[in-house]
Amino acid sequence: MRGNGGGGGPRRDADLLEWIGFEQCGVLTVAQAVAAAGRGVVRGHLRLGRWRRICRGVLLTENGRLGWDQQLWVAVLAAGPGALLGGVTAATLGGVRGLRAGPVDVLIPAHRTVTRRLTGLPLDMPGVRVHRSTLLTPGTRLGRPPRTTVARAVVDAASWARTDDEARVVLAAACQQRRVLPSQLHEVVAAHPRSPRRALIRATISDLDGGAQALSELDFVALCRRYGLPSPDLQQHRTDARGRHRYLDAYWRQWRLHVEVDGAHHMDVRHWAADMLRQNEVWISGDRILRFPSWLLRGRPDEVAAQIRAALTAAGWREPPS
Repeated sequence: MRGNGGGGGPRRDADLLEWIGFEQCGVLTVAQAVAAAGRGVVRGHLRLGRWRRICRGVLLTENGRLGWDQQLWVAVLAAGPGALLGGVTAATLGGVRGLRAGPVDVLIPAHRTVTRRLTGLPLDMPGVRVHRSTLLTPGTRLGRPPRTTVARAVVDAASWARTDDEARVVLAAACQQRRVLPSQLHEVVAAHPRSPRRALIRATISDLDGGAQALSELDFVALCRRYGLPSPDLQQHRTDARGRHRYLDAYWRQWRLHVEVDGAHHMDVRHWAADMLRQNEVWISGDRILRFPSWLLRGRPDEVAAQIRAALTAAGWREPPS
């Protein structure tokens, strides 16, 4: 019996074992299999090689290699009662693209005592990283296999990320792809007062709420804050001379200063020419425009801040007294 079989599911007269296998892609706990079919039937399938024993307490009702959906079910069932997928794993299942692949993240109730990484898994399983939480309310979980909501998954992924930059990328990707709203992330953070990186996550969500959509834009907002520059408006809409819709990376409307932060793709000849034409249109309209490569924001922020300060001052901005 293949638990992930096609055709829309088991027959109408299918027994309990077939239905559980269908719902869980053929991955069952031993207790589920015994309750549905009896201990003798389970032992017989395993002895004859029709089924696989995956790890302690978990089996597969076929004998092939594990597929991705089956791997997720193994992770949840092997982690024990109350477990659900979280972090990058749950965020990816919720539609957030481009996140760093890694171990399968599983959340379990805080009172459970399970090691940080599950052991005894077969070679066709990825690593499984276990996290404990005191806040696993019924509203936290959805889907099959059970996983956290996208908002909770994104905040957890940012909390568990290897670096601050990686945490900010997770938050930015989820908001940019419209998989979650900043207000939903704020609600999750408010409910988790002891989350790692809480201050960074809150500040990043606020910047995303203000219009930042990429790591370079988040870096730019942080630079302005660090050097005492006024906060710009981000992703401001503009219609060019041909009537096409454009979005400005950063714009100070009062001083008519526009800043573009260029990624590596802007070095392509076609992008470069288009950028120069767009820059000319901005200048013709009467605005000042500054352009910086994204690496310069991180590598030489003093120079970037100095030029922005000089441009703002030339346009009439006066730095407030300290």
